[in-house]
Amino acid sequence: MAKLYFKFGAMGCSKTAQALITKFNYEERNMKVLLLKPAIDNRDGANTVKSRIGLQAEAVAVREDENVYETYLNRYSDCDVIIVDECQFLTPEQVDQLADVVIQKDIPVLCFGLSTDFTTHLFPGSKRLFEIAESISEIKSVCTCGAKATVNARLDEKGGIVTEGSQVCIGGNDRYVAMCRKCWLKRQAKRGADS
Repeated sequence: MAKLYFKFGAMGCSKTAQALITKFNYEERNMKVLLLKPAIDNRDGANTVKSRIGLQAEAVAVREDENVYETYLNRYSDCDVIIVDECQFLTPEQVDQLADVVIQKDIPVLCFGLSTDFTTHLFPGSKRLFEIAESISEIKSVCTCGAKATVNARLDEKGGIVTEGSQVCIGGNDRYVAMCRKCWLKRQAKRGADS
């Protein structure tokens, strides 16, 4: 029986690499994979999923107003599995549509992404996945102090912690660093004292 999976972690925990390795494993068994990514994530090109270690694959970009269930039915119904990278940028409705693919078509859907933003608040897509996914697992990341990283700290151009702004700001190692909450709070306090 197919399931809706949510595999989450902080920046730098190899979510995208694991998504691409999973894609390879299915394809090695002659199974057809539909690799999706939200269109808002265009840092590596409109239709490319690329990991920090250099793995990459062509993907179907999903617009915010797109019904992914209809997209699957109309263009990709011969797929054996759906893998979604950067799933935090999906709308809650799109997460429900992917869940409909699982239930109605018995196709597994594996979603990889962040749980929270730079202010430690859930992304709407991630929140919905926590609510309805049948399998939820964390991919661990490590802070520079050695503790488990749980915060996706956004950095300004000088490397300082950003605490305000739009929830979505596309970037990689140049914009974000994974930290434990203790280090994140210390960096915030230091920034406040320096101001």
